[in-house]
Amino acid sequence: METRTVIDQVGRTVLIPKFPKRIISLVPSQTELLFDLGLDQRVVGITKFCVHPKEWFRTKARIGGTKKLNFNTISDLNPDLIIANKEENNKEDIERLEKDFPVWVSDINNLDSAVEMIQLVGKITQTNASKLVTEIETEFQELKPIYPKKKTLYLIWKNPYMSAGSDTFIHDIMKRCGFENAISDSRYPQLSEQNIVALKPELVLLSSEPFPFKAKHIEELHGLLPNAEIKLVNGEMFSWYGSRLKHVPPYLSTIFQ
Repeated sequence: METRTVIDQVGRTVLIPKFPKRIISLVPSQTELLFDLGLDQRVVGITKFCVHPKEWFRTKARIGGTKKLNFNTISDLNPDLIIANKEENNKEDIERLEKDFPVWVSDINNLDSAVEMIQLVGKITQTNASKLVTEIETEFQELKPIYPKKKTLYLIWKNPYMSAGSDTFIHDIMKRCGFENAISDSRYPQLSEQNIVALKPELVLLSSEPFPFKAKHIEELHGLLPNAEIKLVNGEMFSWYGSRLKHVPPYLSTIFQ
């Protein structure tokens, strides 16, 4: 098998087949990207959280969760390329897998690194990602600030409350919308109700994932923040960094009208 050496987004040197034919994705947003790059026959395994596309979720072999992999299933699938992510997968799992298989790791904390990842995945899978990249860049260039400088708290979890802070992909998407992130000094801090009140956010965004916030949670938070605007948002549109990015600006422009 002809191989080549590539550098992944965390600076690791990875020896991969020139034309990988048995690919496993360990990350939902990157799984969707592989589908949109036309790799249906070459992707053999995905995680249980890879819900897009629906046909892959129904038919592809599942190799566990992003942080709880089934190593026996992965070995049985005998991949010639595994695509992972620094934040979403455990370092120990990646180190275990790379002993037997080529593992390419992405590292995403903003739109630029997401676009770079898409370009690099196109290269390592021998597919054309340029059209997709152009679509994404064009959509974001046309995105206008929605609520300029409105102090915004983006919640991703409850019991305890957790928020997306600085140096996260969500933070970068918020910034491109014109929001001022209420959390500026940590990545995913836990917040007490007292912390939330003290932050005095003008806008609170309740993500649909990983915690499935519902309308009832809006009422709960209104008890803490009677003057704040509180909205439910599609978490995939703020945190998925693959091909779904081309749908993000239209979604944001619609939901915040």
